[in-house]
Amino acid sequence: MEELTGIRIHITGIVQGVGFRPFVHSLASRLGLKGWVRNTSAGVDIQVEGAYPTLQEFSRLLRSEAPVLSIIDSLELENCSPEGFQQFEILYSKSASGDFQPVSPDVCTCPDCLQEMRSPADRRYRYPFINCTNCGPRFTIITDIPYDRPNTTMTGFPLCEACAAEYMDPMNRRFHAQPVACPVCGPSLWFEQVSSEEGKPGIKEENPLGRVLQSLIEGKIIAIKGLGGFHLACDATNSHAVELLRKRKLRAEKPFAVIMSDLQTVSAHCYLNQAEMDLLASRQRPIVILERRPNSSIAIQVAPGQDTLGVMLPYTPLHSLLFERIPENPSLTPPEVLVMTSGNLSEEPIVFDNDQARQSLSSLADAFLMHNRPIRMRCDDSVVRVITLESNNQPNDHVNEGNHRALVAQLRRSRGYAPTPIKLAWEAPPILATGAELKNTFCFTRQKYAFLSHHIGDLQNFEALEAFDDALQHYERLFRLQPVAVAYDLHPDYLATRYAWQSSQSRGVPA
Repeated sequence: MEELTGIRIHITGIVQGVGFRPFVHSLASRLGLKGWVRNTSAGVDIQVEGAYPTLQEFSRLLRSEAPVLSIIDSLELENCSPEGFQQFEILYSKSASGDFQPVSPDVCTCPDCLQEMRSPADRRYRYPFINCTNCGPRFTIITDIPYDRPNTTMTGFPLCEACAAEYMDPMNRRFHAQPVACPVCGPSLWFEQVSSEEGKPGIKEENPLGRVLQSLIEGKIIAIKGLGGFHLACDATNSHAVELLRKRKLRAEKPFAVIMSDLQTVSAHCYLNQAEMDLLASRQRPIVILERRPNSSIAIQVAPGQDTLGVMLPYTPLHSLLFERIPENPSLTPPEVLVMTSGNLSEEPIVFDNDQARQSLSSLADAFLMHNRPIRMRCDDSVVRVITLESNNQPNDHVNEGNHRALVAQLRRSRGYAPTPIKLAWEAPPILATGAELKNTFCFTRQKYAFLSHHIGDLQNFEALEAFDDALQHYERLFRLQPVAVAYDLHPDYLATRYAWQSSQSRGVPA
């Protein structure tokens, strides 16, 4: 019998909210190892014991078989004496002052969850908040680290017996999935008419998805609460509805984004190459700028004067359900293309709170599709474009596209990408850069990470500045950031510049 030995492992990177602890538990059990794994505010810690060759194999497989959503930045090992563990278990998370780690962005619905949602025999049939370890909300619901349910906006939804059993079962896909929920214990959806009294709740109606479908068919505009805020939606082939949305939103010419159910539908309205298809179907599910087909039935008013469309595929269960027939009334045919634009007035930040929506969007929408899962951090959709290059002599961050190369240009880095940090080639001191006025994002540096924020928008009014300040404070708290200097644009009238001056004075650091 081989002599037992032990190792301690500390892992940093995006290793929380991505199924990493369940993966470690499953791997250790498969190899017959004993010990524990737990989340900390600095990453993931593991202590494991067994035969030395098996421990070596365990260490190797931690990297090679890691969950697809995880990003391991460092893996540190040290030997230790065995303590005689009798099993391998997941311990309660541990927080330490000053520790930090990257946080996972939100992830589009996985195929397994979509299959369950579409199965009449499943207990989550047509449940618009279905998720598992491999998908669902992350950044938009987290309130603090470590990433555990009490540190998310799901803390107000205690698990029912069935969900708790899944959550505690190492063999289940929802083992330690923090946003796990079902119709019994999780968030709920409702349809609400716009009230005659601004800011007041309107009449709630049953069968919310059926009412939304009927309203969209009738040419109505619906404010839909999604993952990172509200969208304004209407039938994109209904020119009257699109024009009405433009008038209400005070958006004369700027294109609206659209959402379609699948790649086949997209290819009927737009020209597609492989790189664009891959982006549309990626787990980030960004808006992709595509060349419009001349025979597309999408209203010209969606993108006036443009030969392109900003297109995305559904990235939440709710979005997918918008394109599916209602079992109670299967004769209703959902529109094949919906406008899905940010729920706000022009130049204001996206609305993400129910009461705020009633106050701000009642003049824009005919009705609301709301839910009661709180959003901690508003987050707009990301926008990307594929640029085809003629030369084959390009760096490795380009993708192949036939005999050409394609550069993926991120026009707006937000949902699905943020707050994944950019790795630096050197260690940087803690610095805050407040950004410019238009299309603002801010950036914090710490060690070898640059935490580039999600899209904030144009800092030209008080509401945008409030959103900027709230997001900045949230990043500081999540990533334990204490800047020693503040960088800013030299334009003296930018709100971001003035914020930087005030911030440097209040912190007592140079700017």
